[in-house]
Amino acid sequence: MLTYPNIDPVAISLGPLQVHWYGLMYLLAFLFAWGLATFRAKQRGWTPDMVSDLIFFGALGVIIGGRVGYVFFYGFSQFLADPLWLFQIWTGGMSFHGGFLGVILAMLWWCKKYKMTWFQTLDFIAPCVPTGLMFGRIGNFIGGELYGRQVTDPNFAWGMIFPTDPLQLVRHPSQLYQALCEGLILFIVLWWFSSKPRPRMAVSALFLIGYGLARFVVEFFREPDNGQLFIGWMSKGQFLSLPMILIGLWMMWYAYQKKIYDWGPQKNS
Repeated sequence: MLTYPNIDPVAISLGPLQVHWYGLMYLLAFLFAWGLATFRAKQRGWTPDMVSDLIFFGALGVIIGGRVGYVFFYGFSQFLADPLWLFQIWTGGMSFHGGFLGVILAMLWWCKKYKMTWFQTLDFIAPCVPTGLMFGRIGNFIGGELYGRQVTDPNFAWGMIFPTDPLQLVRHPSQLYQALCEGLILFIVLWWFSSKPRPRMAVSALFLIGYGLARFVVEFFREPDNGQLFIGWMSKGQFLSLPMILIGLWMMWYAYQKKIYDWGPQKNS
């Protein structure tokens, strides 16, 4: 069994000012996304202002959508009892699926401003997203939240006891599984796939398929939100991931049927 590092949730203290690891992870996520997007922009002739606006409004979409999504998908009863809980982001609780919807709304505005097509933008930003997911899951791990299910095999070496777990059971560090699968591995796959010209929509499709599959698998090791499964053996995270996988598969098929290229030697007008 591993020993949980029990890191102080406050990363930096300057008098009355306290910077929590969770917030610091979000800052690192946006900085990495900005750096990666800037690198990709040079390949496509995009201006620095376009990238800065995309990351800024995308960040707002992630934060607002992620929090609202978590409250309505996983904590609606608590919201009804205490509506102000919606604004207490520092207590933890962000939903990827809600953040994803928030980013979509932000990018719709960005597309209109810069007269770009929807999938040009999605294909551009998709490879930059997994690093943000990775940092977010590391923040979950440091905060001792969204931990895994109980380890049933006494010989399993990766189990640990989280101090925030009221039952003090040996659990899977599922946050680290997610950081690896939804973060690092998905980033490597998308970065490689998008390094060459691909049909419009294909990169976005691979993101949906890759994230959906990774989330669906890791959910078998993660404690279901509110401690309860959603439908039969399926968690709510798995249920919400299925449409992503199916839509992604259809998009990939459609992309290679149409074969419209936005950059590279086969670019179509």
